[in-house]
Amino acid sequence: MSADDWDAQLLYFLDKGYRVVAHDRRGHGRSSQVGDGHDMDHYAADIAAVVAHLGLRNAVHIGHSTGGGEATRYVARHGQDQGRVAKLVLIGAVPPIMVRTEANPSGLPTEVFDGFRQQLAANRAQFYLDIASGPFYGFNRPGAQAAQGVVHNWWRQGMMGGAKAHHDGIRAFSETDFTEDLKVIGVPTLVMHGDDDQIVPIANSALLSAKLLKRGTLKVYEGLPHGLCTTQADVVNPDLLTFIRA
Repeated sequence: MSADDWDAQLLYFLDKGYRVVAHDRRGHGRSSQVGDGHDMDHYAADIAAVVAHLGLRNAVHIGHSTGGGEATRYVARHGQDQGRVAKLVLIGAVPPIMVRTEANPSGLPTEVFDGFRQQLAANRAQFYLDIASGPFYGFNRPGAQAAQGVVHNWWRQGMMGGAKAHHDGIRAFSETDFTEDLKVIGVPTLVMHGDDDQIVPIANSALLSAKLLKRGTLKVYEGLPHGLCTTQADVVNPDLLTFIRA
């Protein structure tokens, strides 16, 4: 996806008088489709470069899904010096770790992510339509009506990026262990998650992350999906504002 996926938040917080900065991850959106560096260390270093270039101080970093892992690693490794970061928000985020390992026996089997890679390689365009019209926004739930504009916008954003970046990114979001990152983060952190998230199950993510954080606050949304920032922006945005102003 790209910075466009934050439209509902960008406009909301601009209207509240905030400066809002969003970026397209390397290989995604309008950023260069480079062939390497599609891992959390590079993602975090890229954020650090943007922050330094813009001279940002006292910023609130908000990351959704893979971006939650990206923001976690940035704050842990780059953002706690020189007053760069005031607060952190993780929404439907992948930490601590998604894949099943000996240390994380309740994680998702690696075959799940192998399947993602296979579907992406076989027909990326169809795969993105299927994800957006199904589990990402909960449009596959009984009685749910898919918002076609939302589905098409998700697909548009996805197809702007590069297949290599997306293929490698699956490993980055599923296999990176953020446990130690979470433990060292000292800024106030809000962990927001829908309990009907079919992409990043809440039991293996938000519930664990909130316990590992020194100053973590957990906010669970009953029945809400992974893409809640888009479909339930009217619920998410005021809660973000309350946390930022606190």
